[in-house]
Amino acid sequence: MAKILIIDDERSIRNAIREILEYEKFEVDEAEDGLQGVVKVKGGKYDVILCDIKMPKMDGTEVLERIKLLAPDAPVVMISGHGDIDTAVHLLKEGAYDYIPKPLDLNRLLVSVRNALERTEIVAETKKLRKKVSQKYEMIGDSEGINQVKDMIEKVAPTDARVLITGPNGTGKELVARAIHEKSNRSDGPMVEVNCAAIPSELIESELFGHEKGAFTSAVKQKNGNFETASGGTLFLDEIGDMSLSAQAKVLRALQEHKITRVGGEKEIKVDVRVVAATNKDLKKEIAAGNFREDLYHRLGVILIKVPALNERRDDIPLLVDYFRDVICEDQGVAKKTIDAAAIKELQEYNWTGNIRELRNVVERLIILSGKSITKADVEQFVKL
Repeated sequence: MAKILIIDDERSIRNAIREILEYEKFEVDEAEDGLQGVVKVKGGKYDVILCDIKMPKMDGTEVLERIKLLAPDAPVVMISGHGDIDTAVHLLKEGAYDYIPKPLDLNRLLVSVRNALERTEIVAETKKLRKKVSQKYEMIGDSEGINQVKDMIEKVAPTDARVLITGPNGTGKELVARAIHEKSNRSDGPMVEVNCAAIPSELIESELFGHEKGAFTSAVKQKNGNFETASGGTLFLDEIGDMSLSAQAKVLRALQEHKITRVGGEKEIKVDVRVVAATNKDLKKEIAAGNFREDLYHRLGVILIKVPALNERRDDIPLLVDYFRDVICEDQGVAKKTIDAAAIKELQEYNWTGNIRELRNVVERLIILSGKSITKADVEQFVKL
């Protein structure tokens, strides 16, 4: 049930508003002046606040300022018999959700309250989703290896330097790229991810640089490429070691000149992107074998970040297991399971060839197949399935 606070020095007004709100099944609280209203907001949580402007002890404008500090997400509907258009505009600029003049139109008041409640729900849902997204890309661990990576991210992120992230599959290279973007001056811009290994070599250039209508058989309309889409933000080229040599040449030109040309086109298009690349391959060996351009390697590798394998950071396994346990239990709607110390130790001794990705899968398997508590016997039985 939504809880609404009425702040008004006129008892008759408070009674009239209370009556209609309680009829609509809202929970109602009252304050007879601005100071009492601020005290109530400080001590409780309200979904909507209705506030008069002209009141003793503290007027509505000051009450609004205080509420925005105490409960910034709470919508405040200002009500007054002394205001005008300029007053309404001023209050809305100061953060009021709505302004309703006296004598009150109770139907309009109800509409405003319902709309404010919808806004409160949207704000709460948005915060929840943002928290989920931030958790999804959170880097868990306190080992020396992962702390070195975190320190490097803090130093590099605010710059526009290109970064090459290396490490085995499943170590979290995408998390590093995401952290660099989120902590950069481009965080308000897009982050476009391209898995170079997942796109056929004949389509990679069209994917990266776009194409003009009629450039090839299936090009029925013009298409912007990833470089254009990521302009103003970050372009993450994952598994860049699998990119064809012809695409590498075009990427090199784009990095040198900050310009691209769509496939089948002649017009040069300026792009403003920060390129972060990642690979699980030894690019120096690929260069020696003729599979990767050395000049592109040096363009991409202004900053090199090596993400350690899970076997190199076993001290982080208890933290990772707890984190994955909490996330998976919440996602699946099951009670949080305890994990025996012996089970954790067994997991620390396992050879994690699949790294973090494999550990997450194992934790999910243990949660599904074990009883209320995950034991060493569960690990011995289910980890090597």
